[in-house]
Amino acid sequence: MKLLCFLSKDKTHIGVKLDDGILDLTASGYFWDLTQTISDFTIARKDILALCASHDLPLLDEADLTFLPPASPTSKILCVGLNYKLHVDETSKGKAAVYPENPILFSKFNNALNAHRGAVTLPRSATNFDYEAELVAVIGKGGMDIPKEKAADHVFGYTCGNDVSARDAQNLTPQWLIGKTMPGFAPIGPWIVTADELDPACLAITCRRGDKVVQRSSTDQMIFDVASLVSFASRYIRLEPGDLIFTGTPSGVILGMDEAHRQWLRAGDEVTVSIEGIGELTSRFVQG
Repeated sequence: MKLLCFLSKDKTHIGVKLDDGILDLTASGYFWDLTQTISDFTIARKDILALCASHDLPLLDEADLTFLPPASPTSKILCVGLNYKLHVDETSKGKAAVYPENPILFSKFNNALNAHRGAVTLPRSATNFDYEAELVAVIGKGGMDIPKEKAADHVFGYTCGNDVSARDAQNLTPQWLIGKTMPGFAPIGPWIVTADELDPACLAITCRRGDKVVQRSSTDQMIFDVASLVSFASRYIRLEPGDLIFTGTPSGVILGMDEAHRQWLRAGDEVTVSIEGIGELTSRFVQG
């Protein structure tokens, strides 16, 4: 099932993507928001499937939608750094690559969330803006100290993400936070694919800047897989339904290029993250 959020008459609506269009669940009489849907999906799934089977509303064309981030206003946003070996290699800059022994966690604030086809505003406080295509896991069942062998039971689904980064701000301090969590710097979408329909172990992941492919890899190249990330994070952070885990980016980021060849993102650029089995997340960049 592919669930999404979009704007309709200034209100958030929940939709489900079908083969021939988008069914507006909210307009069909579905009263739960996304947080409730994720928290009680066993019940919600039955209601949604019933609406899909019996709806008499016209399906919407996704091209006409104003997408919203498929996330809760209270979602925690956890991110993983250096989770692909080739990405570690490219950012080592001639030094011996040191692969992490444990996942490197950092965070973004909730106002960093952005949607498919949303505008990412580039603030004037930084200049070195970069893309990072990522698979994002959405937590379905919360908890702490989740064993790795049970971690899959705590994942509701998956979506595409772009960990937009201001590298000059990121490198001002040992903590990466200020270069990662500027408003709009966490585009996700276009929808969440529920975990029963997607195996995250070996998904093709690419990133295009305009028409040029700049990242191309597979999730099987992760150092720490999704189950390991969920289990590790839950040792120290109480995970809640709707929380997001950006699982890391493969090689091909601008930071990994030789300085002479770096062309940082600028106003007018369009970046698209594509993940097999999910779809495409497109962001356009504008000057603040």
